[in-house]
Amino acid sequence: MPLVFTLAFRNLFHDRLRFIATVIGIVFSIVLVTVQMGLYLGFGRMVTTMIDHASADLWVMPRGTKCFEDPSLLNTRERYRALAINGVAEAIPVVIGFADWRMPGGAMTPVFVIGSDLRAGGLQPWDLVEGRIEALSSPKAIAVDRSYFDRLGVSGIGATAEIRQQPVRVAAVTNGIRSFTTTPFVFMDVDRARAHTGVPSGKATYLIIRLNSDANLDHVRRQLMSDITDVEVLSPAEFRERSRTFWLFGTGAGAALFAGALLGVIVGTVVVAQTLYASTKEHLNEFATLRAMGSSRRYIYNVIVWQALLSAVIGFSIAALVSDVVVRLTAATALPIVITPGLIGGLFLLTIVMCIGSSIAAIVQVTRIDPAMVFTR
Repeated sequence: MPLVFTLAFRNLFHDRLRFIATVIGIVFSIVLVTVQMGLYLGFGRMVTTMIDHASADLWVMPRGTKCFEDPSLLNTRERYRALAINGVAEAIPVVIGFADWRMPGGAMTPVFVIGSDLRAGGLQPWDLVEGRIEALSSPKAIAVDRSYFDRLGVSGIGATAEIRQQPVRVAAVTNGIRSFTTTPFVFMDVDRARAHTGVPSGKATYLIIRLNSDANLDHVRRQLMSDITDVEVLSPAEFRERSRTFWLFGTGAGAALFAGALLGVIVGTVVVAQTLYASTKEHLNEFATLRAMGSSRRYIYNVIVWQALLSAVIGFSIAALVSDVVVRLTAATALPIVITPGLIGGLFLLTIVMCIGSSIAAIVQVTRIDPAMVFTR
């Protein structure tokens, strides 16, 4: 094995320009795949961020709701029916909707309003860096994320603006609660959310259901679906999957990300295959000499495969460093790239498979070698 490795190493580094071209092809391919898959994971997380941070055992929503941002409405009187079911501890209304934010200078920008019963611990803002949740109970109080300060024309606690021609005041500031649509989230009490979005007082978008510790979730769910008409009752995992599926596949975003990843694999495979093929062809006489000396085809195949493995390891290592830089640069953007240990492992295996698959063209060329050609040189 050491001799095979040494021969593969020397063949690979014999033409350094060609080797650099190979590594660049692999790096380009893997970085592109990493970015596309990282965007896919980041997008998948961001579209469910509100569901992930809501303390809910079940979600009650209008039938046909596609995702969290779907502003369909249900009657809040259903809340009392839910509370009457044995095992239900709380049924917290949540109101969402788009509204216009008017800055003191008159400029306007859209915002996404999220309102819940803050005293019951509904869908509250998290990662507060200024202010307290309790402050949102005061008149006109809202919470915004500091990443949107420039967009909203505010500078921190005490800043004022208007939503739907009604005055609001920043009472709490969060860090990192960003929307994948780039529309700023604005948190407030549920009653003010109705006023700022035009939702009637007897309506809500969702009911967050919390159960007693000894309650049977499946039993409560069946009872909710039986007692309340024209609604769906989903677990957080089901609602999360529905929202993710809608945004990734219902809008075509997922298909675009996968297409970019596939393009990266194809480009990398073609570049590596061409380079390995050219390197093998350049050393045909040497391989013919090995055959004439009695080396088996398997031995020569091992040399070519080791060349592919060396290219894979070197290219992946550089690609991993580049990808880490990209992840850090996008960490504070509206759509950060997310890389998990599982993704890293999968990309390493992909690199190995891609490079070994690329070596097939070189192996096919070697199978056609006639050992006698060494005597014609």
